[in-house]
Amino acid sequence: MRYLPAALERLTEQFARLPGIGAKSAQRLALYTLSMPREDAEAFAQAILEARAAVHTCPVCQNLTDRDLCAICDDDRRDHGVICVVAEPRDVIAMERAREYTGVYHVLHGVISPLNHVGPDDIRVRELLARVSEGGVREVIMATNPDTEGEATAMYISRLLRPLGVRVTRLAYGIPVGSQLEYADEVTLLRALEGRQDI
Repeated sequence: MRYLPAALERLTEQFARLPGIGAKSAQRLALYTLSMPREDAEAFAQAILEARAAVHTCPVCQNLTDRDLCAICDDDRRDHGVICVVAEPRDVIAMERAREYTGVYHVLHGVISPLNHVGPDDIRVRELLARVSEGGVREVIMATNPDTEGEATAMYISRLLRPLGVRVTRLAYGIPVGSQLEYADEVTLLRALEGRQDI
């Protein structure tokens, strides 16, 4: 027996599809959305549609942007000879919070995970190799998460980069194994950057 209106159930189902949102949280969000003033609900829906239409990947680093180049790639003050490779756009945000890294990034949009049917061709490895092959890159810092998939991805990419004559380093283990970059505090990230090593 259905006790919620069909439209509310559909809204709850959509919220439940978001990562980290369970059934109860999805229901709370759906009910809260219904309690919003109409203009706030319309602005919320419009913000989602506008973000979907305007945001795309930067052609250089694959980070998210709404411009031709992202703000980091377009910044002449950044050291374009050092590339920090991260798995997801949220990892760029985490690294930038430390305010110590002055190089540029490359976002893979995933990691190699055979159990989840994600191989090297499913992430942005080719774009990184093309970027390094153009020259001018002195160092590539592998900043994938220190878990099984992150380690496998870092090792795979380092083997591909070695013949190109670029220094490949890995973040030091100031970040606990099994944790996520986005949850690391600024001091931990700073120590991890300072203690990076060749791989």
